[in-house]
Amino acid sequence: MKVLGVNAIFHDPAAALVIDGRTVAAAEEERFSRRKHGKRPVPFSAWEVPELSAAWCLREAGLRPEDLDAVAYSFDPALCGDLAALGVDDPADAMRVDYARRAPQFLAAALPGLDPQQVRFVPHHVAHAASAGLATGGDGAVLVLDGRGETASHLAGVYRDGELTTLAAQQLPHSLGLLYENLTRHLGFLHSSDEYKVMALASYGRPRFLAELRELVHATGDGGFRVEQIDWPALAKARAADAELTADHADLASSVQARLEEVQLELAHWLFAAAGGPTMLTMAGGVALNCVANARIAAEGPFARVWVQPAAGDAGTALGAALHVAAAAGVVEPMRGADLGRGWSDEELEAELRRAALPYSRPADIAAEAAQVLARGGIVAWFQGRSEYGPRALGHRSLLGHPGERRMTARMNDVKGREQFRPIAPMVRAERFADVFEGQYPSPYMLFVHRVKPAWADRIPAVVHVDGTARVQTVHPDSEPLVARMLAEFEARTGLPVVVNTSLNTAGRPMVDTPREAMELFGSAPVDLLALGPFAVHRAAAFAEDGAR
Repeated sequence: MKVLGVNAIFHDPAAALVIDGRTVAAAEEERFSRRKHGKRPVPFSAWEVPELSAAWCLREAGLRPEDLDAVAYSFDPALCGDLAALGVDDPADAMRVDYARRAPQFLAAALPGLDPQQVRFVPHHVAHAASAGLATGGDGAVLVLDGRGETASHLAGVYRDGELTTLAAQQLPHSLGLLYENLTRHLGFLHSSDEYKVMALASYGRPRFLAELRELVHATGDGGFRVEQIDWPALAKARAADAELTADHADLASSVQARLEEVQLELAHWLFAAAGGPTMLTMAGGVALNCVANARIAAEGPFARVWVQPAAGDAGTALGAALHVAAAAGVVEPMRGADLGRGWSDEELEAELRRAALPYSRPADIAAEAAQVLARGGIVAWFQGRSEYGPRALGHRSLLGHPGERRMTARMNDVKGREQFRPIAPMVRAERFADVFEGQYPSPYMLFVHRVKPAWADRIPAVVHVDGTARVQTVHPDSEPLVARMLAEFEARTGLPVVVNTSLNTAGRPMVDTPREAMELFGSAPVDLLALGPFAVHRAAAFAEDGAR
C-alpha cells in the first residue's frame, strides 16, 4: 500500500511517504521553498499544501500521484466545532476549517493526476500519536501535547499491537503549547517559531513566579489540565523584539518552564497508571521538542524508556497520518532513523562543485580530514547523506566545532547570526556517553538535556550551558558510521570524544538542504572546511584561488 502523508493546516507543512508499511521519504516544505517553517500559522495560509516536498517524495520512490492508494491529511474538519463556545477567540478559524475541507481539491491541483477521493482525513492528535507510537513498533504509552488540533490540545493514550486507545484528551482553550506560545510572544520572540529560545533563556533565570503559576496552571487528576488566563504584564513587562532582555524576562521564562515540567510529570504519572504500567512512553507534539522537560520526564517519570519523535512538531504529523492509514491495512515498520530527506550521489556532488568552480579534493577519508580541521580549532560545514526530518541537525546537515575552545560558542553564534545566550550542542560517540554525561540514553535525536559530569565541564566548555547541562546527540556506529569515525578521529587527536554540532544554517533561514545551499553558506560565512560528501573544500585554498583570478 502506498500512502502519502501531508501536514498543511497550521505550520511546518511537510510530506511523508509510506510504502507497504515502510517509511521511505519525509521532508519539510521549508527545505524546498526556503521559507522558515514553510508558512505562518494563520487561517489565511491553510490552503497552502506542501506541493514541493510531496512531489519530491513521489519522485524519490518513482511514483506518480495516480499510483497512490491514499493521501493522509493530518487534520479532520469533521471534528471541528464552534471555537468561541470553547472560549477561543479566533473569528477566522472558520476559514481554516473551510480550507481543510477543500484539501482534497487543493492537493489534486498541486499533484496532477491525484484522485481527490483518495484523500483521507486523520485527526490531528491521532497523527501526532502515530508519529511516535507506530514509529516505535506500536506498543506503549503515548503522550501528545501541542498548541491545538481540531478542538483539543492534548492526547494521552496507549498502543497495543498497533491499535491506539485514547485515555484522555484536553479540550481547548486549555493548552500547554499555547501557554508557551503566549510567553514566547510576550518576551518579544516569534511565536510558533522561537519557543526554543525561551527554553534556553529559562536557564538564566530563577522560577520566582512559580507560586503564582501553580495557581493558574495545574493538572486535574484525570489525565487533563487547566491553563487559566495569565496577566503576563503583571509578572514582567512585555518586550519588543529588538529590546534588551532583562532579569525579569529570564525569571518569567524560568517560572513557566518549571511549571510546564511539573504538569507534564503529573500527566506522565497519570498515564502510566491508566495505561497499566507500560515500559515505554513515546511523545510527540510541539511541546515534546522541549528537551529540558523531556529530560525531567525521563529522569523522574515512571517509565523505563522515553522516546520522542525527532519531527515532534506539526511536520511529524505528515508521517503520523501516513502511518495511521497504512497501519489500518497491515503492519508498519518502526522508523529506522531521521535521515529521510534528500540526498545526492558522489557524482552529483562533484558536478555541483565543478559547476561552482570551487577548488576541491577527495581525501582518502573525509572523516579524518574534518577531524584534522576541527582539532586545529576550525569550523566545518558537514554535508553528508540524506537530510534530517525535523528541526535538529543530526550529523547530516551540521556545523561542527571544537568543544574545548571557550570562544567556540560565541564564534558559532556569530557565524549563524544568533543571540549570544543560545547554547550549542555536542555529539558524542555512544560508547563514550557515560564517561562524559548523565541522563537519558540513548539520545540519537538530540531531544534531551544531560548533566555534564564535573570532570568534563572544563574540558568541553563550549557545549556546557549556563545550568551545567548539554543537549546531547549520541552517535552509534551501526547507524552513523561516518560521523562515528569522525568523532573517533577527533578524539585520537585531542583526547575529546565530543564535537560541537549545530544546524547548518544561518539565523532565520531553514537548514541547508542542497549542495548549492551548502556552498552558498560556505562562501558567506567564516567556515574553514566544507565537507561535501567525500569531497573537501578548504577556505584558504578557495579564497587563494579567488584572489589569483
